[in-house]
Amino acid sequence: MSSQAILTLNAGSSSIKFALFQADGDALIASGMIDKIGKDGSIRLSDAEKRELPVPAIGAAAFADHSSSLKTVLDVVEKALPGLGIAGVGHRVVHGGVDFAQPVLVDDTVLRRLDELTPFAPLHQPHNLAGIRAAIAEFPGVGQVACFDTAFHRNHPFVNDTFGLPRSYYDKGIRRYGFHGLSYEYLAGELPAVAPAVARGRLVIAHLGNGASMCAMSEGRPIASTMGFTALDGLAMGTRSGQLDPGVVLYLMDQEGLGVAEISDLLYTKSGLLGMSGISNDMRTLQASDSPAAREAIDYFIERIRRELGSLAAALGGLDALVFTAGIGENSRPVRSRVCEGMEWLGITLDEDRNQANARVISTDASQVQVLVVPTNEELVIARAVRWLAPQRQS
Repeated sequence: MSSQAILTLNAGSSSIKFALFQADGDALIASGMIDKIGKDGSIRLSDAEKRELPVPAIGAAAFADHSSSLKTVLDVVEKALPGLGIAGVGHRVVHGGVDFAQPVLVDDTVLRRLDELTPFAPLHQPHNLAGIRAAIAEFPGVGQVACFDTAFHRNHPFVNDTFGLPRSYYDKGIRRYGFHGLSYEYLAGELPAVAPAVARGRLVIAHLGNGASMCAMSEGRPIASTMGFTALDGLAMGTRSGQLDPGVVLYLMDQEGLGVAEISDLLYTKSGLLGMSGISNDMRTLQASDSPAAREAIDYFIERIRRELGSLAAALGGLDALVFTAGIGENSRPVRSRVCEGMEWLGITLDEDRNQANARVISTDASQVQVLVVPTNEELVIARAVRWLAPQRQS
């Protein structure tokens, strides 16, 4: 094992996901997560083979905030993997705005610019930046690299980048940014190795998890995304509404008397699968339920995927492959089956035996459109960016 490692951090509102990679390659050393930052916080740590590693007993104060939680991560890693030094730290940042189209080495100027983007992602950006600041304090002099969920989508054609608003708003940055870019970037690099026959063709990638979106790609480049100005748009998600007539927001303000904070809470945390079912945001729980509301929530989730698939195929002028990824996409056989059901008109014919076996290719040999299941790895994209931008930290 290398004595030097790259640490990747994904700091959310109530959790921190982390991973450690060897500084001189792509090999994973360990990964884990702090869940429920605050008095009910807990930590999990596993090795490269996903075997759980023991962690010491930790008091509630260790999870009080992002700074103390990051220190807890480091303490646990040091005890579980003694002698491992941190050569560089990479951070997932949800919003890079117009200017950040590549990962960047963080300095005070970059942090100020990212702070200015907080109104574009008010529920994500502050926590991402809190993770960066905590890591800077913990590792003075170690390279900190910000990697952006929006960066991959920055070269969309204008028609897929704008809203039908006066041009002045577009110039101010109100445009379709797209998200989950780290996942799509990983797959764009992985597909030439696992599916060379279609990798440079017309692809739709369905990143389906608690957060969900779809991306159209042609010749390895992004063309369109279901997500827009914020990570609310497009597909219904675990707790997020997805596509919504903007008139609904006006109605909620005018007739229901809801303020900005209440509408934000409604659309981000109380809608989607959770809101429609009244049961859970977890697809596994809904699939196991016999509640009609759970079934209807799943039906809506599937319907939006199918509609967006047709829309993205139109944007591409046809379709050569459909790729499922992320938690639901990689693991839910019923979701994949229902998305592809009746899609022969688009050239998709699913092989249900392959689908049930969770094979890499789940379409039939005769299918005009290849359907694949490819696991994503956003953390590896971040680690590679750290090696690219901060090599001096790894000697």
